[in-house]
Amino acid sequence: MDIRDILSKVDHTLLSPSATWEEIRALCDDGIRCGTASVCIPASYVREAKAYVGERLAVCTVIGFPNGYDTTVAKCFMATDAVQSGADEIDMVINIGWLKDKRYGEILEEIRAVKAACCGKLLKVIIETCLLTDEEKVKMCEIVSASGADYIKTSTGFSTGGATREDVALFAANVAPHVKIKAAGGISSIEDAEAFLALGADRLGTSRIVKIVKKEHLI
Repeated sequence: MDIRDILSKVDHTLLSPSATWEEIRALCDDGIRCGTASVCIPASYVREAKAYVGERLAVCTVIGFPNGYDTTVAKCFMATDAVQSGADEIDMVINIGWLKDKRYGEILEEIRAVKAACCGKLLKVIIETCLLTDEEKVKMCEIVSASGADYIKTSTGFSTGGATREDVALFAANVAPHVKIKAAGGISSIEDAEAFLALGADRLGTSRIVKIVKKEHLI
C-alpha cells in the first residue's frame, strides 16, 4: 500500500494531558505536510487549531474522554461546544458501565443525542474493546449501526489495551455497511497500519505513523 494512502487514513493524534500549543501546532504542521485525515487533539485547543489550519486539515476532538461516564447532557454540551469552536469530527466514549448493566436503550439514545449535537459533523463512537467481552462488542456493533453515528472505534488508547486485529475483523463482520471502523491505540508500525486497513478499518488513530514517515523520510 502506498504510504500516502495510509497517511490519508490517519487521525494524527495528541491527547496527552500535558500537551502544549507548541506541540499541537507542530502536530498540525505534520498533518498538513503528510496529508493525514485529521489531527485529533484536546477540545481546549480546537478553536486555536482550526484558526491555524483553516480548510487545509480536519480537526477532530474527543468528548466524554477517556472514561465515558459523563452524563448525556454533559456529552452533548461538549459536542456542541467543540463544533462551535470549529471541530470537524467528534470521537465520543460510550458509558461502559451502562453496557455492563445491559442498558442498551440508554446507550443508543445517548449516541443519537450526541450525533444530533454534532450538527452534521462526523461522529466516531469509542467502545473501549479491551474492557468488553466479544458478546458486548457485537452488541455495540448493533447499537452503533442503529444510532446514526458514522464510525465505531476500538479504543481511547488510555485503558488497558488498544486495537487488535481480531476486534477490527469482528467489527467488519458485525457493523452495518454504512458504519466505518476506526482502529486506535498501539498502532506502532507501517505493517500494523496496513494490516488494520486490510481488515476493514477506514481510520487509524495514531501518532507513530507520521513519526516513522518523518524519521525514515518516506515522503
